[in-house]
Amino acid sequence: MKIKGRSISKGVATGKALISKQTISFLGAVNPTTGIIVDKSLDVYGEEITNCVLIFPGGKGSTVGSYVIYQLKKHGKSPCAMINRRADTIVAVGAIIAEIPAVDSLEIDPIEDELIRDGEEVLVNGTEGYIELR
Repeated sequence: MKIKGRSISKGVATGKALISKQTISFLGAVNPTTGIIVDKSLDVYGEEITNCVLIFPGGKGSTVGSYVIYQLKKHGKSPCAMINRRADTIVAVGAIIAEIPAVDSLEIDPIEDELIRDGEEVLVNGTEGYIELR
């Protein structure tokens, strides 16, 4: 199944989905050297985001969050791709500088419509702005 969206950051990646129904502040919520979610208030607390397709509504918090996304990439601990309901500037800039494929504004809300399940294989085409369920 191919679902159209909007391109945020170019590139193509495939990985297993990790879904959060909450916005994420990368500054303070994610350890940039381990890729583990350390914010106990998040529904994905304790999960590792390394090489997954991270699906979440969007980012929040400090603009330093963009740099945290970049640090995740530099440490080899970043998600392989990201899908947002609506990407904010922090996530968009982070994805672009870290060269992580990202899309948002899908035709079907991947979070509320439970279109994708945790662990399901997803292809993200950030260059053309779509995802594919495998």
